[in-house]
Amino acid sequence: MTNATIVIAGAGPTGLMLAAELALAGAKAVLVEPRATQDLPGQRAGGLHARSIEVLDQRGVVDRFLAQGKPGQFAGYAMIPLDLADQPTRHGYVLALPQEPIERTLLAWVEQLGVTVVRGVEVTDFVQDEAGVDVRLSNGASLRAAFLVGCDGGRSVIRKRAGIEFAGVDASVSYLIAEGSMTTAPPVGIRHGARGVQALGKIADDRIRMVLAEPELRHGDAPSVDELRAALVAIYGDDFGLHDVTWASRFSDMARQAVSYRAGRVLLAGDAAHVHSPTGGQGLNLGLQDAVNLGWKLALVVEGTAPEALLDSYHAERHPVGARVIEHNLAQTALLRGDDRTAALRRTMAELLATDALRLRMGAMMAGLDIAYHDDGEHPLLGRRVPDLDLVTAHGVTRVFTLLHDARGLLLDFGGELDATPWADRVRRVEARHDGAWVLPVVGAVAQPQAVLVRPDGHVAWVGDGSDDGLRAALTRWFGARGLG
Repeated sequence: MTNATIVIAGAGPTGLMLAAELALAGAKAVLVEPRATQDLPGQRAGGLHARSIEVLDQRGVVDRFLAQGKPGQFAGYAMIPLDLADQPTRHGYVLALPQEPIERTLLAWVEQLGVTVVRGVEVTDFVQDEAGVDVRLSNGASLRAAFLVGCDGGRSVIRKRAGIEFAGVDASVSYLIAEGSMTTAPPVGIRHGARGVQALGKIADDRIRMVLAEPELRHGDAPSVDELRAALVAIYGDDFGLHDVTWASRFSDMARQAVSYRAGRVLLAGDAAHVHSPTGGQGLNLGLQDAVNLGWKLALVVEGTAPEALLDSYHAERHPVGARVIEHNLAQTALLRGDDRTAALRRTMAELLATDALRLRMGAMMAGLDIAYHDDGEHPLLGRRVPDLDLVTAHGVTRVFTLLHDARGLLLDFGGELDATPWADRVRRVEARHDGAWVLPVVGAVAQPQAVLVRPDGHVAWVGDGSDDGLRAALTRWFGARGLG
């Protein structure tokens, strides 16, 4: 039996991001991936939202993604455009980038950080005890881990073997999605059918990507070419000579969420914890942000620096975020139906979302910029992502996100009188000055604090008003007691 600190089942975007976070925090992890390579047929997920771009910026790797993608100014709520340009972020856009280059870029980063990736095998079972988890692989090998994290998709073996309920809403409509060539030119564009959206669009080399709402609800992942042709005929009256289909899949508007993101030493992230329709493009982004919330906490616990109870905050913080995304996803899928009443509702929603207040609110929600991990305090910064301010320090001008590259905590001291020395191995203290405004998505401008304690994931854990009241309690809560471990 091989020893590993943390086993991550699944090297998709969530698993790769989690592996990087753990490596930055100094924790040993092993990725277990059934695919022999990172190849991924079809486009799959199509891009990164603003908050995901921000967390990659926080780690100093965002340029690797920006160099490959195409920024677009608008997010979509049930295909109603939401202008993001005036959101208070450096990244007020959606980065169009297919899932495969996202995964490949994350993989290159993970390999640079020295993470082990075991390919061609999958986790088939596990047994956990008070000290760890015995993880069994499909090739007959075993790994001993302190924790096991299931990032293995919507049909997660980890979730099922852990006995975690996957509650939610059954599918009402299924869709075919595919990429192929056509002999005659189809009518590209979007139609709203009685059951949902029908769309044909050109991609590279004059190939066509199609999304087709099926006349009847069906199950199963891989539709045949004959099924695709039949669907085209039923919707458009012609199959346009469809041939050379390189990728085809089926998805539905089913929405489910794990009732718990943790069962002892087993945790879930990404699609293993929540699934929904791809409408709005939030699924991959939700998983990346799960990983950034979990990684530093798991590393502190494994290192013995923080108590295991810190992991309870992962479910407490991320489950409501996932539930909210699912709620809005259900609303969007309903708005995409094509009957006259729904069309009238969609026009009404478009009119409402054109007003600045609602556009900014819903745009921030779709982009993940408005997430607030609520705390007991009353300051509006508490629990929210810290703005990426330009700071003047003793070493020159820098950005807040630059100070988060090493995935450690950050104490920004604007008065120069605070002491966090007992936590110096976990929290960097920086004396700084900022002369501009502090502006939060949805909330707006807030008064400049005298100090802020920022967690490794970029969320504010404590706000100072000129004294150190509550600072030691916040440091202990999020980074462990002095001398622990």
